[in-house]
Amino acid sequence: MHVPVLLSETVEALAPRPGRRYVDGTLGGGGHAEAVLLACGPDGRLLGLDRDGDAVARCRGRLAPFGGRFEAVHSDFARIGEVARERGFAPADGVLLDLGVSSFQLDEPARGFSFRADGPLDMRMDRSRGRTAAELLDSFGGDWRALAAILRDFGEEPAAGRIARAILDEHARSRIDSTARLAAVVEKAAGGRRGAARHPATRTFQALRIAVNGELEQIETALEAALGLLAEDGRLAVITFHSLEDRIVKRAFAAHEGRDVALQQGGSRWEGRLPAVRRLHRRPLVPSPAECAANPRARSAKLRAVRRLPDAQVPTPR
Repeated sequence: MHVPVLLSETVEALAPRPGRRYVDGTLGGGGHAEAVLLACGPDGRLLGLDRDGDAVARCRGRLAPFGGRFEAVHSDFARIGEVARERGFAPADGVLLDLGVSSFQLDEPARGFSFRADGPLDMRMDRSRGRTAAELLDSFGGDWRALAAILRDFGEEPAAGRIARAILDEHARSRIDSTARLAAVVEKAAGGRRGAARHPATRTFQALRIAVNGELEQIETALEAALGLLAEDGRLAVITFHSLEDRIVKRAFAAHEGRDVALQQGGSRWEGRLPAVRRLHRRPLVPSPAECAANPRARSAKLRAVRRLPDAQVPTPR
């Protein structure tokens, strides 16, 4: 069952109002979208995107009672600005990005995101395109250093070299194409669980998932697009689940905070500007102990939110 994380905190940060336009770049199970639609009734509208076609279909069914107030598009969130403009949702009064993997994806073995149940080593958020995690392993040949770099950079895995060598050695003997087999190889290479709170393969699965879906690059692109999409006094709320995502969000917000950021193109010709924002909270919001107890997947979540300040004068080029 999908349980939206930091739900009340997210709705409070977005401050939905009747008659306004909102964009959810990561529909997932539709829990946040539903709460925003309820809060901005009777005539507020919401555009939802998701790169997972299954999520789009599921949310169209769940949110059908809102009629024309809700619209869903099968698209990755890096195209959030483009899609919002095409659909008449620009400028937007609020934008939400809930990063990471949805509960539906984790709980469906056929998607290959989790080692809790055996399934094909897929990990694609959009199953209509791209290569699977098994095909990514194929691409390394015997280059364990390249795989180790992914495990280190995207999974912050301290035993990246040892695990990468073990994976590719086993892959060369007999292709690894299932989640259970990959988890077993990583567990053996890492020396077993040794009483650890989390499975030794957790970081490896995270790293491969990020690499398969190009997640970090998507986040950087989506953040700039979302900030540029905001109306004056519009709000952007972003939920992250690991430090790599959170650092990107923190840096992007800091780059826009409290000042007008000029966007210069074509030498000295000013084409426009990116918005100045102000943080809504001094520190990121995190789930309460009660929420973590009820939904253990929420324990690593962080919510950062900003409000777009009124436009300042565009600098005149000299």
